[in-house]
Amino acid sequence: MEVATGALGTLIPKLGQLLQDEYNLQKGAKKNIEFLSKELERIRAALCNVGEVPVEQLNELVRIWSRDVRELSYDMEDIVDTFMVRVQGPDTPSKKSAKKFIKKLGNIVTKAKTRHEIAEEIKDIKERVREVAERRDRYKVDAIKPVKTLVDPRITALYTKTTDLVGIDEAREELITRLTKGDGMSAQQQRVVSIVGFGGLGKTTLAKAVYDQLRVQFDCTAFVSVSQNPDLNKLLKNLLYELDKQKHANIHSTMLEERHLIDLIREFLQNKRYLIVIDDIWDTKPWGILQCSLHDNGLKSIIITTTRILDVAEQIGGCYKQKPLTHESSKKLFYGRIFGSEGTCPGQYFEVSEKILKKCGGVPLAIITTSSLLANKSGNIKEWNDVCGSIGSGLARNPSMDGMRKILLLSYHDLPAHLKACLLYLSIFPEDYEIDKVRLIWKWIAEDFVHCEEESQSLFELGESYFNELLNRSLIQVADKNSDDTISSCRVHDMVLELICSLSREESFVTTVLGDSRQSMPSSGSMVRRLSLQSTTWPKMEMSKLRSVTIFSPAIINTMPSLSCCHLLRVLDLEGCKLKEHSSSLRFIGNLFHLRYLSLAFTGYAGELPVEIAKLQFLQTLRLYGTQIEELPSGIVGLTQLMFLWVDGRTSLPNGLLRHLPSLEMLGVVRVDSACIAGELGLLTQLRDLEVDLTHDKEGIWDENMCTALVGSLGKLHKIQYLVVDSEEMAANLEGSVESLGNLSYLRIGTATSLPTWIRPALLLSSLDITVVQVRREDIQVLGRLQALRYLDLTVAGDIVQVLERFMELCQDLKILYLASH
Repeated sequence: MEVATGALGTLIPKLGQLLQDEYNLQKGAKKNIEFLSKELERIRAALCNVGEVPVEQLNELVRIWSRDVRELSYDMEDIVDTFMVRVQGPDTPSKKSAKKFIKKLGNIVTKAKTRHEIAEEIKDIKERVREVAERRDRYKVDAIKPVKTLVDPRITALYTKTTDLVGIDEAREELITRLTKGDGMSAQQQRVVSIVGFGGLGKTTLAKAVYDQLRVQFDCTAFVSVSQNPDLNKLLKNLLYELDKQKHANIHSTMLEERHLIDLIREFLQNKRYLIVIDDIWDTKPWGILQCSLHDNGLKSIIITTTRILDVAEQIGGCYKQKPLTHESSKKLFYGRIFGSEGTCPGQYFEVSEKILKKCGGVPLAIITTSSLLANKSGNIKEWNDVCGSIGSGLARNPSMDGMRKILLLSYHDLPAHLKACLLYLSIFPEDYEIDKVRLIWKWIAEDFVHCEEESQSLFELGESYFNELLNRSLIQVADKNSDDTISSCRVHDMVLELICSLSREESFVTTVLGDSRQSMPSSGSMVRRLSLQSTTWPKMEMSKLRSVTIFSPAIINTMPSLSCCHLLRVLDLEGCKLKEHSSSLRFIGNLFHLRYLSLAFTGYAGELPVEIAKLQFLQTLRLYGTQIEELPSGIVGLTQLMFLWVDGRTSLPNGLLRHLPSLEMLGVVRVDSACIAGELGLLTQLRDLEVDLTHDKEGIWDENMCTALVGSLGKLHKIQYLVVDSEEMAANLEGSVESLGNLSYLRIGTATSLPTWIRPALLLSSLDITVVQVRREDIQVLGRLQALRYLDLTVAGDIVQVLERFMELCQDLKILYLASH
């Protein structure tokens, strides 16, 4: 229901746009659009009402009606978007006036034909809307009300950071004792412990706590996840990479067989004492493969596994049954997440809180999920009682998949419609996948899930607030952070992923083709709109309505057909595919006029970017980092709606390109080899993130005026928050006057002659990473007075011991500090 509601929320404003005079629609068409807008508002209101009711409470007729509305809204949006593309669409500049006149005359005829065609299509749609409206009244959709249901909760998850290790001290010490003190085993024998328990009980958290405490005692360590449908080849590569990230940095790009990988692991571990955690094992087959790799080398190595299946734990050995949290630990976790502590909880909430805790049965993720939901309702005792009444008391007695799905659904149904769509979109990613935050948000934007009410508002910043809200509600989890402690990626808990995948199937939101050729197909009467490919073979299905393609299996590119017939495609994400040998196969992208998001990142693409890319007038995101593209085509100047451009530092930009991209908010890693390009950066007044690589030109000449021009440009970038200036070949002189960096929070400078004078105490810098040739006493004073600074990495050419003591006095609030000298 939420998908249809969201689609209508996007469509209705677009219909309003069509009524503007600039589109010059026929009078009859305008009247039909006015009718559609009003009727769709009523349908949307009915859908919102239906959306408040759990899916399992809806009868089949209402579900069919909702599906019809969803498909109708998609079709209407396709019609409107196609009309706008054809009316506004690519105008290739012509040098000769005669050609321009003929082209303009042709455009007039074409646009008149287009207006007639849309008038006919809108007329047909009007009849479909009338039929849907009649069925709404017939099924009495407006009268549907939710009823309370009992929830018998259960969940499985990774939540190491969200639990803050509440209530596991005793279990951690018990396991460490078992692993290190001996229990009749040989003093040199390999130790194995298999932690077993139902989902959400805290197995991974406990394993990670033991791992973190013991790891310093070992020669090498690794923490790998198996998951329900493991790729054993990838699992072995992950293990090698975790054991030695430098030596095996490129292991994932190799084509090694499992037997060879096993031999490599055995050879690596032969004379090393190791500690390895194998998380989330579902059956004994992957354990059998891993066991071949982790031979007992007589050095008191330790293996810890986690599983929810008792038979698997018993076959692995060293079975340790995880216990629920005690009542005291449950209270600490529950009250801490809502009020900070039990002592700050208002008295009127104690009684209902005790009832909720009893029903959660000491299951950490049940407590986390419920407390995250209640944290948004801390001022309304009635809503607390409603939540309590919706949770069954069976969790402690008999945790079940169905029951825990229901407790998660409480949090899902509490989301606003736009966040529901954003959450369901995560079903395109495979299990245990580390999801890059920036990549995810720009895809949300391309899919029209992020809506700004004010023109001055940044779509990305609003999308970032959506991301943070899902984090706050514990529906996604932090996977990794940047050096300055900002979040760079997330993961979806396997039980949350299972929930949103099932909801996505019900809503025909995403079609997933899995590695074993299993497919999560749309429901009857629905089209394939979004495709997630995790298989090695391209599926055979109708794709004329396709809006989004994301590929997670690099080899599938060998069977990928031309997508030139997929005219409605908005997102084409080939990130990580092996495109080095397919440089001539991407010309079809010129036919994808609707495309908003295109990623060739980390594909090794070695050809030229097709000149047809100039036709993508609506492109917002272009990710080319990790390719071998040496120069962008000149036609890219026409991509005036581009907001995110991510290229490789080796890629040259056409002269004058930047002045034609006024909408850019993120730009990296742009190669700056002249004062001209450095000066053009100042025209990008919407920039918030900028990463530049200062280098010599093609003749090997260093432009002495380049640094001056760059500093001048920085003075015009009033919105800049994240800035990286790399200069590996020689020290950059970044002196000058810059008054506009009031929003700058992250700064990294590769090599500078000294600390730039525009780094002043008034800056709100929270993270600074800089290498300087020399450090002056006044520089140390400036650094010490940066009140927001929490992360500092300072490398200098000379001896800094003489000023270190003074520096430490001034920088007492730093959380992270690295000092080094060449």
